[in-house]
Amino acid sequence: MPFKRKRSSLHLTPEERTKLEQISKSRTEKANRVKRSQILLRYEKGESVASIARFFSISRPTVDRCINKALSMGVMIALDDLPRRGKPITITPEARTWLISLSCQKPKELGYASELWTNRLLAEHIRSHSIEAGHPSLASIGRGTISKILTRSGIKPYKISYYQEKRDPDFKEKMTCVLHVYKEVEMLMKPGEKTSTVFLSYDEKPGIQAIANIASDLPPVPGTYPAFARDHEYKRHGTVSFLAGIDLLSGQIRGVVTDRHRSREFIQYLKLLDETYPKDMKIRMILDNHSAHISKETRKYLSQIPHRFEFVFTPKHGSWLNIIESLFAKMTKTFLREIRVESKSELKHRVMLWVEEMNRSPVIFRWKYGLDSLTLT
Repeated sequence: MPFKRKRSSLHLTPEERTKLEQISKSRTEKANRVKRSQILLRYEKGESVASIARFFSISRPTVDRCINKALSMGVMIALDDLPRRGKPITITPEARTWLISLSCQKPKELGYASELWTNRLLAEHIRSHSIEAGHPSLASIGRGTISKILTRSGIKPYKISYYQEKRDPDFKEKMTCVLHVYKEVEMLMKPGEKTSTVFLSYDEKPGIQAIANIASDLPPVPGTYPAFARDHEYKRHGTVSFLAGIDLLSGQIRGVVTDRHRSREFIQYLKLLDETYPKDMKIRMILDNHSAHISKETRKYLSQIPHRFEFVFTPKHGSWLNIIESLFAKMTKTFLREIRVESKSELKHRVMLWVEEMNRSPVIFRWKYGLDSLTLT
């Protein structure tokens, strides 16, 4: 006896058929939309529910639901899942607010030994105190749920991010003085400009360690050891200080390496600059408020050569305004990284050799921050 369909036939408009055919061949649509569009096209051509289920290796109720939805609600609606009620909300907004407020306190303020929360500690505290705080919905909360709530709120109570408070009441005024120097340098960079002033960005880099190997480094071996091999043990020979300044117009580095960086070493550096540049030029230096820069010994030396040097001090905790810090950062990441020497003398020699190499191809550092809105008066 021939098959006779009891369910109503599916009649597609040309637009619906075209759309279903596009979705059925798509590689970017969701898999369930592609399969449901193929089911509806096969059903519209007269195939039975059983044959469609066998073809896709799915159950007949799955095919039935798709076809019934298309017949009752429309073809395009049948391609997607209907919205569901979802799991009822068990954590109240007030409980979430209390949880977030709690995470913003330090554990030590609540009687714990820890400085910062961990998910485990925070979860245990919430479960132990939620009922007495009037939030029973948090009595069985898990660490995963707490993590999700904190993530949505942008709170990370297990981390510390550092900041630098401006403790210099004259920070803005001192920063403006430094920026004026950079602005003047920028203007002197233009062709045809001449100056009778030397502009230097100066600072000290103390504590450069002279570390020696106990055993020799082993060279790389192709196919076996891709990098140099180094014994973990080492020997310390002390530290040295690098006193350096960058000529902001030429990019040349003027530096000395000393055992310490007291007033006498700073005066030694000033004498080096005095001998390097013509006597009729003023030397304007950007530097910080280190005690050696304003000591009695330094002021006594400066009084012997009046009008030769002009100091522009950076604000307290404003070392980032000094261009020389960029050179020191580059030095640390490249030249000083993993350096090994046999003595402090060798370290001093190699630092000065590095200065010579840098001066062969000097780099002129250009300051950008704050200069657009700055005008020289």
